[in-house]
Amino acid sequence: MSHPRTMATLPTIPLTFTVRRCKPELVAPAKPTPCEQKLLSDIDDQASLRFQVPFVHFYRHQPSMEGKHPAEVIRTALAQTLVLYYPFAGRLREGANGKLIVDCNGEGVLFIKADADVTLQQLGDALQPPFPCFDELLFDVPGSEGVLNCPLLLVQVTRLKCGGFIFAIRLNHAMSDGPGLKQFVSTVAAMARGEATHLIPPVWERHLLDAPNPPRVTFTHHEYDEVEAAATTTTTSLSSDNLVQRSFFFGPAEVSLLRRLLPLHLRHCSKFELLTAFLWRCRSLAINLHPDQEVRMLCVVSARSKIEPPLPQGYYGNSAVFPTALTTVKNLGTNPLGYAVELVKQAKARLTEEYVKSVAALMVIRGKQLHFPNVIGSLIISDLTKLGLEDVDFGWGKAVFAGTAKAVGVMCFFVQAKNKKGEVGTSVAICLPAPAMERFAKELHNMLKWYPIEHTEETKKYFIPSAM
Repeated sequence: MSHPRTMATLPTIPLTFTVRRCKPELVAPAKPTPCEQKLLSDIDDQASLRFQVPFVHFYRHQPSMEGKHPAEVIRTALAQTLVLYYPFAGRLREGANGKLIVDCNGEGVLFIKADADVTLQQLGDALQPPFPCFDELLFDVPGSEGVLNCPLLLVQVTRLKCGGFIFAIRLNHAMSDGPGLKQFVSTVAAMARGEATHLIPPVWERHLLDAPNPPRVTFTHHEYDEVEAAATTTTTSLSSDNLVQRSFFFGPAEVSLLRRLLPLHLRHCSKFELLTAFLWRCRSLAINLHPDQEVRMLCVVSARSKIEPPLPQGYYGNSAVFPTALTTVKNLGTNPLGYAVELVKQAKARLTEEYVKSVAALMVIRGKQLHFPNVIGSLIISDLTKLGLEDVDFGWGKAVFAGTAKAVGVMCFFVQAKNKKGEVGTSVAICLPAPAMERFAKELHNMLKWYPIEHTEETKKYFIPSAM
């Protein structure tokens, strides 16, 4: 083992620890696999999905696994799993008109074995993103972060001093969505436990989400509007060096309180709709845009059950589309919370089979030119709380925490977590410039506590408290 010793610091508690990493290696399929090229779907092939997204799982010590290094167990299982999911061992190439193609060459995925002189207990009672030490728990191997011609997965397994471990994985999002990654990691876990007899067979069939021929765009897709960065009093984008990440927890009490702010006919809305509307409202008021400035919220919604016939159970490609709610800062601020809930519900209701085909057609016609508006007035929310990532068991039992490690730009994720009281709820990591984060936290606190929202002299004439 090589010993690049790095001190990781968590600012919320006085804790430093050393991570010792082995040299990164490529893990190839355990057996020969087909050498071929596979096209991604028109839904996969979105320019806005060409980024890396990190996930992390924390596991306790398991006495029955004494003497086994989790990294060695998982590395062996990973090689076995890549026989079935061999496209992950390949590399993405760009074909004609920017079309993404998987070159199934069996090169393998990046893997790092590591040890850290810290216990799980020292990391805290309530594990929630963002994790300040995460750069040491998933080392960004130089040259590996690209979308094209790079490994499609990066995995690091870090054994802790207590015998527990941390499993971290970085996914090239163009290859899979959350359910697809869950299916892959669950297969790795089954292989690690030696229980690979009842696996869900992986299904490629990416053509099922291709555009019809000829492609026809039948909807207006505000999720791909060309939006200029709007002027704020503090910042114009999320590229500032002054960005901070902070996690917010919503347990049963917070959700119940928010429901009481809604009219009776909306109180049966889903938790996703409620929290999405609430966070969108608080964030839009916090970023100091002009009151007439448009803001938008993109819902990440799966199309798996919306097309006929439904996608096969083993399909592990991207299946999400991004119906969008659009309004102004002033409308969010001067209307009760139910206004935002109605907008979110309307956006979700747009998801039909025809809508999915329209998105695919748009990708074919204008795909390479289209990006989500990565400006501060946009918010993308993805709900991972129902994936069951915490159920992934490599032989050490279920995860203490499992989910995304942080927000990614204007995209945030709902993940299942526990607070210090042990209550199960939804944790949401938000990324904002520091001044905006302070205002966001204040807006959130004021609404949850039913206090009037305080505004500056410049903005208060546009907004009225809507928490009462």
